Amino acid sequence: MSVYQGNDFRKVTGGRRRPHRMNRKYELGRFPTMTVVSEKEEIETIRVRGGNTKVRCKKALYANVADPTTNTTKKAKIIKVVETPANRELARLSVITKGTIIETELGLARVTSRPGQDGVVNAVLIKE
Repeated sequence: MSVYQGNDFRKVTGGRRRPHRMNRKYELGRFPTMTVVSEKEEIETIRVRGGNTKVRCKKALYANVADPTTNTTKKAKIIKVVETPANRELARLSVITKGTIIETELGLARVTSRPGQDGVVNAVLIKE
């Protein structure tokens, strides 16, 4: 099943609008990638509009954690998802999005990348 990103189905008032043409390829969308914490990493590369590629991280095990006090970055294992400001249900399902607070081997960190779009989990340590 595809996701339609066009906006010609309804009027601003809520009334129905009859289609005047078929759907176009450039109006095609995709379901969001729910990047979850797992014991095995899974990365998928997909073709997007213009022949470009997008790397999607479906399952994550490690994160690149930056320490602002020492200006160093280390690869750390993700232990669990603590909090997701976007949606509390995502935290319960261990889904990683931008802004998610994760617990790593180095401590608590806030995710600064978009794993479903970038294919990598980058985070910054939080002072406790």
